[in-house]
Amino acid sequence: MTEVLIQLSQNWPVWLWNMALILFSFLIGILIKMLFIPLLRRQAIEQSSYSLFRSFIRRFNRILSVFIPLLVFNSLLPFAHFNARTLQVVTKINEILLVSFFALALIQAIKVFEDYLYHRFDVNKENNLRERKVRTQIVFIRKVVVTIIIVVALAIVLLSFESMQKIGAGLLTGVGVGGIIIGFAAQKSLGNLLAGFQIAFTQPIRMDDVLVVEGEWGKVEEINLTYVVVNIWDKRRLVLPITYFIEKPFQNWTRTTAEILGTVFIYTDFTIPVQQLREKLTVLLAGHPLWDGQVNVLQVTDIREQTMEIRCLMSCRNSGQAFDLRCYIREQMIDYIKSNFPDALSKTRVDYTAKEIKA
Repeated sequence: MTEVLIQLSQNWPVWLWNMALILFSFLIGILIKMLFIPLLRRQAIEQSSYSLFRSFIRRFNRILSVFIPLLVFNSLLPFAHFNARTLQVVTKINEILLVSFFALALIQAIKVFEDYLYHRFDVNKENNLRERKVRTQIVFIRKVVVTIIIVVALAIVLLSFESMQKIGAGLLTGVGVGGIIIGFAAQKSLGNLLAGFQIAFTQPIRMDDVLVVEGEWGKVEEINLTYVVVNIWDKRRLVLPITYFIEKPFQNWTRTTAEILGTVFIYTDFTIPVQQLREKLTVLLAGHPLWDGQVNVLQVTDIREQTMEIRCLMSCRNSGQAFDLRCYIREQMIDYIKSNFPDALSKTRVDYTAKEIKA
């Protein structure tokens, strides 16, 4: 094969031979793209189930259509008839592109592995505590590894230039003093990074954890290297530095389990029959799909000057269902009281007896 290429390069004009090598490399890319198109269409039709092959096709369809032609062109470059200056420029550009696309290929390979782990640890199940633990670690480790790959690839590209190598040697000479200065300047960023590692493995928070933080209720949407995004219930996003969850107190409603108790407070007159309310609560909960069947309690928890405080306590599988069930019980209990015990609604009493005696 090598002898055939050498013979062809000698028989063809220089410009035509160089153009043929470039066109051949582009043709390889077009053929790869044409091969991926039907696979991508098939993938779009079969989105319902996970497949490692489909994940590979989805992640690599653009990268391989450029990366493989670059490899082919790099292997054919010794047979090209460029002058010394042009060959140096073309080689350098090809080298930079190869390093860049190789780094992208590594990143996409990590994402393929991440897709597999997401399928293996599916969070769309009811009791997903273990899955959320693993997914939190997966997300953070992926971001750290991707950052390292990008930094290393950038360093390789920069160090391929002689001027950058001289600068690097000069920087290494003053690395002692420079390291101290950089350490002081970047201590907050390094603190955030270390806090990220601590959160990823000790996990005071996880992906999809329900938090009450800064007086807001929401779910953990993103855990990045230096900050956390909490999706507030009304679709706002609360962005907090990652060190916040190491240094300050907050409520985590799904730390060990998503199960939670819901409460409804009703204020009525003293004359209401509590036992009948207790029976009504049992009937309402028994017929509702959001109740998990564990806790069903109605108690008089306080007596004030004019009202009696009644607390309805119920258990749910998660906080979202608890909120909906509490609203339902509150509405139904008030309707029941209005229909059956209208005189037992909270009221203000005025005693005219003393005034009549004086009159």
